[in-house]
Amino acid sequence: MKALVFSLLLLGVVQSLHAASDSEVAAHKSAMDVAGAFANDGFKIRDGHWVGTIGGPNKRVRVVEVNLFAGNQYWFCFGATETVKKISLSLLDETGKAMETDSYAGEGNAAVGFSPQVSGPYYVRIQEVEGELSDCCLLYCYK
Repeated sequence: MKALVFSLLLLGVVQSLHAASDSEVAAHKSAMDVAGAFANDGFKIRDGHWVGTIGGPNKRVRVVEVNLFAGNQYWFCFGATETVKKISLSLLDETGKAMETDSYAGEGNAAVGFSPQVSGPYYVRIQEVEGELSDCCLLYCYK
């Protein structure tokens, strides 16, 4: 009986693991390519990242919540597979007001930089402007 319970628990753990697809790996690499430029400027790349899909016929918008701390500088780096041509990234405060940011845009990748005056929740808004449905990745750097 113990062996059966252990086997079922192990099966549940194995099924909960997510293997990244080739497309997700390519999107993560694209975001890391952008983040590498900021790492060369003293920014640390945060371990965690967000992956999902973007674009398609409805030009799907994604919003990712992040907690930021006053006094730090942040760069949010986005990468997608080659089917995404142009991305719009913006940063919103907790009321939905767009924040003034520095920005970078390439083909299939983008970044926004921000230094909050107030600690708290913020939202990175990601919208595909031109391209097809694609896997994508968002990560951020801080210092």
